[in-house]
This record gives sequence, C-alpha cells and structure tokens, in this order.
Amino acid sequence: MLGNRSQAENARPPHGAAASDAPSLDAILERNIRTLVERRRDEESAITRQEKLVGAITGFIGSMGFVYAHVLVFGVWIAANLFGMPGISRFDPQLVHIATLASVEAIFLSTFVLITQNRMAAAAHKRAELDLQISLLTEYELTKLIAVVVAMAERLGVKTEVDEQLEELKQDVAVDTVLDKIESADERAQPDTRSAADPVA
Repeated sequence: MLGNRSQAENARPPHGAAASDAPSLDAILERNIRTLVERRRDEESAITRQEKLVGAITGFIGSMGFVYAHVLVFGVWIAANLFGMPGISRFDPQLVHIATLASVEAIFLSTFVLITQNRMAAAAHKRAELDLQISLLTEYELTKLIAVVVAMAERLGVKTEVDEQLEELKQDVAVDTVLDKIESADERAQPDTRSAADPVA
C-alpha cells in the first residue's frame, strides 16, 4: 500500500510545475509591449519623406519657438513701419504686405495641420478596430466559457438557478443586430426638425 502511494506521488506532477510552464503576467506584458513597439517602428519606417517633413513642420508649429519667432518678426515689422526704427525704412507703412504674408502662411499651416490630423485619425481608426476585434473575441470566449461552466455543473449534479438571462448569455451576440438597435435609438433620439420647419397649414 505504501508502494502504491509512492508510485502515485511519483506520477503526480510536482507542485508548481504547471505554473512554471505558463508565462507570467510580467512576461506577457513585456511581450505585448515589445510587439507594440515593433509595430510602431514598422509604421514609422513606412512613412514617406514628405510625411516626415510635414510632421516636423507641424511639430515646430506647435512649439513655443514658433510663437517667439513670430513675436520677433511681426513685432519688428510693425514697429519699423508704424513708429520707425533706425536703419530700417518704412517698407510697408500700410501693413498690407504683412497681412498678405500672414494670410498665405495661415493657408499653408492649416494644410499641414490637416495632413497631420488625417494621419492621426487613420492611426486612431486602426486602434479602434483592434479594440473592437479584441472585445468581440472576449465576448465570444466568455459566451463559450459560460456554456462550459453550465455543462460542468449539470454533469456534476450541481444545482444552479438557471434563469433567462443566463440562457441569453450562453448565446452569441449578433453584431449587426446590436448596431441596428444603436442606429434606431439614435434616430429616435434626434428631434424631428422637418416638422418644426414646415409651415403650419
């Protein structure tokens, strides 16, 4: 009998062997971070020279150096033409040229900002798609896990209070149905502006 016990203990895996085979949370977190960093590095390497130039210009636009440069240039320009400065003639007394220059500069700067915003919006769209896919995968896994737990409880003879909500949780969520309900709720929430705009007969 002692021999059978020793054989059973030898056949049993040592304590913590299964836990040591599974990766730790720190290892999983480090793997995910490394994957994201590599993906971001690949995306940055795929950026063209024009996009890098636009990014550099946009970065300078959003800095205090850009503000200081404009304060200096516009301040000297206005002071020289309105009040006069030694060694500088009044080349723009009506400030027409500086107004034209500022308008043209605003057009180009707004274009650079829009290009950068489009790139950021595309990156945000990719992250939103990733979050959506992960959420859908998590919902599918939880649905299957609930079904497995209920089946195990029935197999072991464990009495559970199975209600209608639990039966619904065991079913897969139809994404199209959820989206249709959201759109219908948005349409009902919007006020009927057409009836208010029509004249009263």
